Amino acid sequence: MVTKEQIIKWLKLAANVMQENKEWLTQLDAAVGDGEHGINMARGFQKVSSHLPSVADEDIGSILKSTGAILLSAIGGAGGVIFGTFFIEAGKVTSGRQELGSVDIAAFLKAGLSGVIKRGGAQVGDKTMVDALAPAVTAFDRSLEDGADTTEALGQAVAAAQVGMTETTHLVAKKGRASYLGERSIGHQDPGATSLYLILKALYDAV
Repeated sequence: MVTKEQIIKWLKLAANVMQENKEWLTQLDAAVGDGEHGINMARGFQKVSSHLPSVADEDIGSILKSTGAILLSAIGGAGGVIFGTFFIEAGKVTSGRQELGSVDIAAFLKAGLSGVIKRGGAQVGDKTMVDALAPAVTAFDRSLEDGADTTEALGQAVAAAQVGMTETTHLVAKKGRASYLGERSIGHQDPGATSLYLILKALYDAV
């Protein structure tokens, strides 16, 4: 089982990871966007981390939903909407829970993916965070079917997300500011997919 304390640890780790990788994410975004992704993600997750003590007594769903709401307002723009939606939808399916089993983790990853696709309209191959998140969801489910425990399944999900993240380098961007570049977006790794990978890696490390 994944405890509420581990979920809080995850969000704190994510804040640290975003700060540590701020320059890298900014460089990735400078090639295809406005160059603010790393700065925005670090700022958003720092606000999440600062807010955690005030929600530590709440259930996991409430913590995740408040995380989403903070990211929505603190990151701003399309990034805030997409990453905020991921956490808000994850919070909806974990409402009232104090701990999560592997089935619950699968449900919140699927809910997050579904919410992101519905909100942003991106599909696999569009060079967005979906290219990292979708294979992670599939890998997690497949691992559970093969008898893996939660930690092992998360490890497989992170590995799949990393592959998906790397493969965005070869894709033409079809969503967001990067889509204006057309074919020129080829050769650049998507910053949103990179952030999603880092967030999932932080979850694995926390668990």
